[in-house]
Amino acid sequence: QVQLVESGGGSVQAGGSLTLSCEASGYQYNYCMGWFTEAPGKEREGIAHIYPDGSTSYAESVKGRFTLSKDNAKSTLLLQMNNLKPEDTAMYYCAADIESDYSGSWCRVPPGVSGYWGDGTQVTVSS
Repeated sequence: QVQLVESGGGSVQAGGSLTLSCEASGYQYNYCMGWFTEAPGKEREGIAHIYPDGSTSYAESVKGRFTLSKDNAKSTLLLQMNNLKPEDTAMYYCAADIESDYSGSWCRVPPGVSGYWGDGTQVTVSS
């Protein structure tokens, strides 16, 4: 059974930093892992993805500010977020093998492949 457990969310002032972690268990790294954001009244959007070869892709809104990495030994996905802005305020979800194509960040998953979500962690950035 695959489980994705996020941690590291919280409240920070604009310009500050946070690091989100996603601990994965039972997951065989297939196509991609990534982070999605969901702000009130908006759709859930994939902002950063990492692939089995270690390469990454980022949405334009976070490129240059967010860095995604994976600690294979600990099966942990890390999202380092710097220079946070109020518009980054959202629920952040860890995901594995979820089809996505948003603003330069993407994941391609063949039909029939199961994807997985964590329960999310809230990030609030005040001005």
